[in-house]
Amino acid sequence: MPDVRDLSRRTFVLGASATVAMTAAPATFAGGSPDDGSARLLKLSASEAVAHMSRGEISAERYASALLARCQSLRALNSFITLEPEKVLEAARDCDRRRLAGGKTGPLFGLPIPIKDSVNTHDYPTSAGTPALRGFRPAQDAPVVKALRDAGALVLGKTNLHELSFGWTSDNHAFGAVHNPYEPTRIPGGSSGGTAAAVAAHMAPLGVAEDTEGSIRVPAALCGICGFRPTTGRYSTRGCVPISPLFDQIGPHARTVSDLALFDSVVSKDRHEFAPTPLQGVRLGVVRDYWFTGLDPEVERVTGLALQRIKAAGAQVIETSLPGLQSLIDLTTSTVQLHDVRTALARYLKKCATGLTFDQVLAQASTDIQETFRSYVLPGAPNFVSEAAYAAARDTHLPALRRLYQEYFARTGVAAIVFPATMIAATPIGEDVTVSIQGRKVRFDIAIARNIAPGSTAGIPGLVLPAGLTAAGLPVGIEFDAPAAADRPLLALGAGLERALGPISPPNI
Repeated sequence: MPDVRDLSRRTFVLGASATVAMTAAPATFAGGSPDDGSARLLKLSASEAVAHMSRGEISAERYASALLARCQSLRALNSFITLEPEKVLEAARDCDRRRLAGGKTGPLFGLPIPIKDSVNTHDYPTSAGTPALRGFRPAQDAPVVKALRDAGALVLGKTNLHELSFGWTSDNHAFGAVHNPYEPTRIPGGSSGGTAAAVAAHMAPLGVAEDTEGSIRVPAALCGICGFRPTTGRYSTRGCVPISPLFDQIGPHARTVSDLALFDSVVSKDRHEFAPTPLQGVRLGVVRDYWFTGLDPEVERVTGLALQRIKAAGAQVIETSLPGLQSLIDLTTSTVQLHDVRTALARYLKKCATGLTFDQVLAQASTDIQETFRSYVLPGAPNFVSEAAYAAARDTHLPALRRLYQEYFARTGVAAIVFPATMIAATPIGEDVTVSIQGRKVRFDIAIARNIAPGSTAGIPGLVLPAGLTAAGLPVGIEFDAPAAADRPLLALGAGLERALGPISPPNI
């Protein structure tokens, strides 16, 4: 999502408008207590669930039933746009039949996975959270979905998101706002808020998200889960509703780093052995004059305690500098996205045979999205990006940013840069123009996206882990950005960091 200015205030929208095919019971946030057997199933990691189902210790149908019951009881979180329980159960029964007949069980055997509703699925609509595409059914799966299915996974459903992925709140005016499982009056982050809320609320242990400028990492941070944005291009983004081909990247949400690594091994076909990296002697870089300025006091406190735990585990956290970073971000991040979205979305609509043009999609979009596009994206808009500005961003400033990172990692020898993923914890739904930090008014887009913008713009891998909870019980995420193509080393390091940081309390729903 680009760093646009002065967006109109979003209104609170309860998640009653989501098209969820379930029984019509009253929607509340009191999910009830699952029975002991189901509760144990809900706590399983993806790796654990697959292992149990592959050995026949639990049936795929039983596991899917437990997840679907959880989705039903917590449907007021509005995590899903489309959820068809009988379709999921039939796919699970088919898994059980094939296993009993001696068929192969893949690395994701029987695992129901929620898919962000901007990623094509041949048997479910792909709406991108926008009204014009509400009934669009792609002819085929996106490559990432095909890879998951080939590994034995099932599609649990299509998750809610910020409309057209163009925002960080997931306050979707067409399908209803997604609610944060830790505090349902607050945002889960965006744009992949539905996937993050589902994983955090134990509706599934692993989900598909997508990130152009923070749409994996912001929801992971605000919902207290793990999120991984790989090096740009590591996974195919074909068959995904785009913003910019220069920045768009699919990635996973999970509650454990090992599940992120499982996803990565399936989609990238990188089957190198995975083991946590011991932290003793690992060098991590801190750049205080960019990532640590102006933080909310609770975010600063939780991040500081997390860094202490990391150092106590043997890592070296060293002070470093990255001069010129802010200038290069200002010249590239928004410029590229605001220029590319119009042409990239038009190509997707035509290539995927939606029967719609860009103008038709925009004409039916929610008022807030129309306002943003008319102010920043359409020709003649007050803030329209000229071809000259775009060419300079793409051909001069973006390569300079990538060199800056390359030189930084070579100069410092750090395995990753560490920083708080966002300047603030989750904000109330509807309050997304300005926020107050230590008595100062700060633009919402800066508070939520300043820290995550550089990594995705440069195309390097970023891993978000839960660092702790604020005094109000809201999650704080800590991010680790590594050199380009160091995806597996970053995940291995993340597993070691996860041990040092320890778990956070789950949402009390």
